Amino acid sequence: MNCIIIDDDDLSRRVIEEFVKRTEYLTHTQSFSGPVEAINYLKQGNEVDLIFLDIEMPEMSGIEFLTTLARPPQIIIVSSKEKYALEAFEYSVTDYLLKPVTYARFFKAVNKAFDVFANTRHDIDAEKEIFIKKNSSLVRLKYNDILWVEALENYVVINAVTDKFTIHFTMKAIESQLPATRFKRVHRSFIVNVSRIASIEDNSIIIKLADGKKVIPIGKSYRDKLLKEINLMNK
Repeated sequence: MNCIIIDDDDLSRRVIEEFVKRTEYLTHTQSFSGPVEAINYLKQGNEVDLIFLDIEMPEMSGIEFLTTLARPPQIIIVSSKEKYALEAFEYSVTDYLLKPVTYARFFKAVNKAFDVFANTRHDIDAEKEIFIKKNSSLVRLKYNDILWVEALENYVVINAVTDKFTIHFTMKAIESQLPATRFKRVHRSFIVNVSRIASIEDNSIIIKLADGKKVIPIGKSYRDKLLKEINLMNK
């Protein structure tokens, strides 16, 4: 789970950052001393699954921040005061932690968040699909059936289990249409379905096919990020 921390207290932020670092299924992507910077970060399209949020902050309170979110990720409140709990839970926060936070209490809260996250991702993977135009028809294609996407001049080729589709799309556009937790850009010309990776050998990804295998290069600028995310998934 990608998480950010919003707290104007330096010590509190560092404590939560350390707790996140100790928790294998959490990835700390950014910390902010106030909600305004966090709002700008979210508007840039950065993927955030969980926010650790303080309540009492200058410029904008944590509650005021919650009112700005049309489709909020999961929220865990980290506050020094209990009096905001009732109001916070009206915004369907996942949990409410009182400072000073122990790791045991932190772990209980993030376990609850992870259960929700895992169930949601399972539902998305099982049910989500896209429609792709082929000739004069629209073809329903499940995410699980997509093996990899390859750039071809001004087109992209979506390679699926039983078919392939050439569409007038950019790689950036098709990447934005696919769930980032499942599909990873591994090269300027390739996006792969992580669940379809059979192995990673040197600077190549191997995808098994019914009649052989597909070897996909890993771009130098994508390698470190890919390996980090693959390792996190396998822990």
